[in-house]
Amino acid sequence: MKEVNIKKIVVLLLMLFSVSFVIAGCSSSPSEEPQTPEETPAEGEEEELMLTLEELSAFDGKNGNKAYVAVDGIIYDVTDSSAWKDGNHNGNQAGQDLTKEIMEDSPHGISALENVPAIGKLVED
Repeated sequence: MKEVNIKKIVVLLLMLFSVSFVIAGCSSSPSEEPQTPEETPAEGEEEELMLTLEELSAFDGKNGNKAYVAVDGIIYDVTDSSAWKDGNHNGNQAGQDLTKEIMEDSPHGISALENVPAIGKLVED
């Protein structure tokens, strides 16, 4: 008797699982058009960050904030760079567009930024 009840329960659970799987698959509808492969981030990659100057200023490396700098429209994450302790490097504070400082005043130029990840783009307000 108990064997029959167990079989009925297993069959019932399998049916419920199948129905819920079908319902879940049919009910999800994309909220936007599918992205092309060029627009879809690769597995493990995040979408490119887009920040205005005002938004960038929050990433100054102080008080536990991440440290981002923009150079020539590209935003770099210098948070983990030992040269940018607390978001400061040779008098330059993170959270700013440092194009002039890096391109014109820095002895190493943009080459030092090859060691940190480019994470996004600076956009107009």
